[in-house]
Amino acid sequence: MRDKTILSTGYNGSLRGSPHCDEAGHDMENGHCVRTVHAEANAVAQAAKNGVAINGSEIYVTASPCLTCFKLVANAGIRTVYYKEFYRDERITGYAREADIRLVYMGPEKGSREQ
Repeated sequence: MRDKTILSTGYNGSLRGSPHCDEAGHDMENGHCVRTVHAEANAVAQAAKNGVAINGSEIYVTASPCLTCFKLVANAGIRTVYYKEFYRDERITGYAREADIRLVYMGPEKGSREQ
């Protein structure tokens, strides 16, 4: 999102044109289905596919990005990540600080807070 305009959307799901994991079966690794492409990666890929510049934008996600998606978001030039719950990897907090990317918690307790 930039200037109150949605630039791209993404969802957790299988590769474009492939059956969903629930239909084709899950490809599990360390307790996680690796057949799935995360929403952040899908949003960045959709923007690239459609020629939409996302440098300097912000992203709204349900859970904070995994480390791999965070690095993709950072290298795409996204400057702020809004999230409702923290997901798995505390390293993104340090990496966000190094890259000057704002992480903003939007959970239910006492409004939002920035990390």
